[in-house]
Amino acid sequence: MIYFDNSATTRPYNEVLDSFVKVSSEFFGNPSSLHGLGLQAEKLLTQARTQVANLLSVKPTEIYFTSGGTESNNLAIKGTAMMHKNKGKHLILSSVEHPSVRGAMEQLQKLGFDITYLPVDQYGRVMVEDVKASIRKDTILVSVMHVNNEVGTIQPIAEIGKLLRQYPTILFHVDAVQAVGKVHLNLTEDGVDLCSFSAHKFHGLKGTGALFIREGTRLGPLLSGGNQEWKVRSGTENVAGAVAMAKALRMTMVKGELGIEKMKRVKSLLREGLARIDDLTINTPLENTAPHILNFSIKGVKAEVLIHTLEQTGIYLSTTSACSSKKQLPSQTLLAMGVPDDLADSAFRISLSYDNTEDEARMVIKAIEKGAKQLRKVMKLHEL
Repeated sequence: MIYFDNSATTRPYNEVLDSFVKVSSEFFGNPSSLHGLGLQAEKLLTQARTQVANLLSVKPTEIYFTSGGTESNNLAIKGTAMMHKNKGKHLILSSVEHPSVRGAMEQLQKLGFDITYLPVDQYGRVMVEDVKASIRKDTILVSVMHVNNEVGTIQPIAEIGKLLRQYPTILFHVDAVQAVGKVHLNLTEDGVDLCSFSAHKFHGLKGTGALFIREGTRLGPLLSGGNQEWKVRSGTENVAGAVAMAKALRMTMVKGELGIEKMKRVKSLLREGLARIDDLTINTPLENTAPHILNFSIKGVKAEVLIHTLEQTGIYLSTTSACSSKKQLPSQTLLAMGVPDDLADSAFRISLSYDNTEDEARMVIKAIEKGAKQLRKVMKLHEL
């Protein structure tokens, strides 16, 4: 099997699975309980929080565990809106955000909030000047993802953060789900107030994630209950998931330096090989992109058909983001970049992990070329 769909989800490290099972079976107490089992669980939760914070170079009190990227994004956006609506009801986001960000904004719009969608250039990149031009007196939040989940474009987070320092009442949220272990982000230096993470994107487990909330930043909670996570996120904590997430993050960071260079080589080989295929267009820009994502379109080939054809040979890649692929709609990111409708409708995404190899890349290039030729022949026969 060749798995090239790591932006959708990654295979958990064996050590991560082992830690989850051990904590679940031996330290299953509720961290809020006063007895010994509860205190053991609370200690493990505190250790996991401290480990994640240290790896991200922030304070343990700034890490709030969640169920994943979607919850973290919703908590950051809706929590800001609920807490600061008396200051203003204007929010800004890019036009290429993940559905969990766009969807949260659309819900707020129905509740009377005003949303500005920033355009992107042909590379899928937000322009800082557009952020500045969109700011109003009633703006309370700017939300821009770090790495685009479809094409891999890296957004100018540091530059936007620098701009927003001039506007202390505006919070800056970054969706860093696709960045962890691939593109460095300094939350403190880059002026980020809120940042979302999802463990299963870096070989952790699904259903675990975190939201960085800068010290002094206040959010309205989405969930009411036992006031866990410093009253921001009620619900009995997933101790085993938090411990597993901390281990996955540590292992990813340790492997990162060599792993990133390896991904760059594999991606470069893929880019060169795919570019030689007839009627194939590379949508991912050459510069300022993450090392693990490569997006391309094949004219006249239905993406979902080729995806299933490749699967027959044990090759797994995807069309748009996993959250949008079943809707069978053209990529909104590619359309925002100015890619023609027909190419946006026939887009593919390859996304790598540290474990993928150059040999796998060569096999995938040959399989895509062969599959595309076969499908074109079939389509021509149908046209006769």
